[in-house]
Amino acid sequence: MSDEDRPNLRRGWTTGACATAAARAAYEALMRGVFPDPVSITLPNGARPAFALACSEAGEGFARAGVIKDAGDDPDVTHGALILATVRLAQPGSGVGFRAGAGVGTVTRPGLALPPGEPAINPVPRDMMRKAIAEAAAALGGPEDIEIEISVPDGEKLAERTLNGRLGVVGGLSILGTTGVVIPFSCAAWISSIHRGVDVARAVGAEHLVGATGHTSEKALQAHFGLPDVAMIEMGDFVGGMLKYLRQHPVRRVTVGGGFAKMTKLGQGMLDLHSKRGAVDLDWLAQRVREAGGDEALAQGVSGANAANEALDRCAAAGVDIAAAVARHGWRTAAKALEGSGALLDIAIVDRHGAVIAVTAAQPAP
Repeated sequence: MSDEDRPNLRRGWTTGACATAAARAAYEALMRGVFPDPVSITLPNGARPAFALACSEAGEGFARAGVIKDAGDDPDVTHGALILATVRLAQPGSGVGFRAGAGVGTVTRPGLALPPGEPAINPVPRDMMRKAIAEAAAALGGPEDIEIEISVPDGEKLAERTLNGRLGVVGGLSILGTTGVVIPFSCAAWISSIHRGVDVARAVGAEHLVGATGHTSEKALQAHFGLPDVAMIEMGDFVGGMLKYLRQHPVRRVTVGGGFAKMTKLGQGMLDLHSKRGAVDLDWLAQRVREAGGDEALAQGVSGANAANEALDRCAAAGVDIAAAVARHGWRTAAKALEGSGALLDIAIVDRHGAVIAVTAAQPAP
């Protein structure tokens, strides 16, 4: 599903936008003793949404405000999380500084947009906060030298449901967002996470990466190849999104793996394996049966099967290695997307029980 295919889904706000609104409100309270509620901020596209405050607190030398993240109709793990910003004055000339409070992670590996040791508050949210403080300082005649501490209650637990651990962000969530707006089920967001996974893996010297379509195939292939978490890329349906990035940012070896139905679609020539992009072609699969030495009765049975896994079961019962034939065709599709990278490429297929049933030889993409 492309981002344009979902016009009726409600959009939401990124953690970066919520943090910016909370920081702006806390700064105003620190300067004049009153929390603006709602508080307006400027997004990178120039829009000015307003955010209601969920909580506010002021004390000696600080002000704190919180905004509840509304992710719209996106199944975001941070939907409903409280994003807190605590603002304090800093040394003159220091500018705006950032700290990770409870529930916000710290970067520990190279390859991300921030160096190791930095709070996991990404560059665009930082820029949004700097601009919000500059705007408020100009309006109120206040200083721009402040420290912003972002925290998220329960953020460390929420982060267990994200890729942060694999990317080397420890201790909590990342404060994210490039536009300030959450687009429900965004393909662009998923592909961006694939790219960041590749960046981190390359930065720590991983030479063999595995892109898997789902949890079952990922765990099976990680065990099969004996690879660390950082080498596993949660590719989902976006084979093309991963391989095209690896063509420009190569590693020594790439494995593309997934279930039989997904890899059948790869073999058919698809690089986006989502059901909306196309279905398994059982007639195509019947041709692979003939190619693998199956008789015409088996080929006809596969052509009339209800689903790809039924076709796989029929072939297994007949002793025909249809998975190997599918994997070979999948290699040809993937190799075109990886062309010129110099990387070795192999295709792996995992059955629905988590068994690895086919792996091609690792060969250089042409």
